[in-house]
Amino acid sequence: MQLLSRENTSDSVATAVRRMIVDGELSGGERINEVHLSQHLGVSRTPLLEALTRLAHEGALDTIPRIGHFVRALSVDEAEQLYEIRPLLDPEALRRAGLPAKEKLERLRDLNESIAAAKSPDEVINADNEWHIELLSECPNKILVDLVRQFMRRTHRYEVALMRERGNVLKATSNHRSILAALRRHDLDAACSALRANLESGRAPIIAWLESREAAAGKTR
Repeated sequence: MQLLSRENTSDSVATAVRRMIVDGELSGGERINEVHLSQHLGVSRTPLLEALTRLAHEGALDTIPRIGHFVRALSVDEAEQLYEIRPLLDPEALRRAGLPAKEKLERLRDLNESIAAAKSPDEVINADNEWHIELLSECPNKILVDLVRQFMRRTHRYEVALMRERGNVLKATSNHRSILAALRRHDLDAACSALRANLESGRAPIIAWLESREAAAGKTR
């Protein structure tokens, strides 16, 4: 039995189930057995159901009313489509937000250091998401920012695999410093280009991981 902290239990359950999907403990198309999973994680059904609902909103699970939740397979095709979108959305939101004040740049610098100091992939992802939302927070088109948030949720389970590698975390924080440097120079165009490059940089390692994962699964069949 995998016991979870009682603090923020549904958050811990969502993290654990994402990890099980990424690690292949829960296979694509598999129906979630809520009784067995709650026993395995050492939690009651309530936080488990809260976590499953959240994962369904992220796109990690498919839900069929009165039947249950099913694992949505991680796939190269889905990842390719998802990772095409953020490099379009975020630079446009930053362009509309304009050059940030000095205080915001300082907050972004501090947030970037918290990404580097994070201990787990989920902590890294949450800190990275916070950094990007802070960067775009002055965008007047709030629907555009909400779309960014939606794609953050949709890519979370893919990002878990990416942010397990310390080199990818360091690359992300280095990219952020380049964005901030451009903003300090009052070069919004360069900052938008650096932001686009930052968001595009995760695609190749994730696709490579998925392809190796699929190849390994094929050998075991």
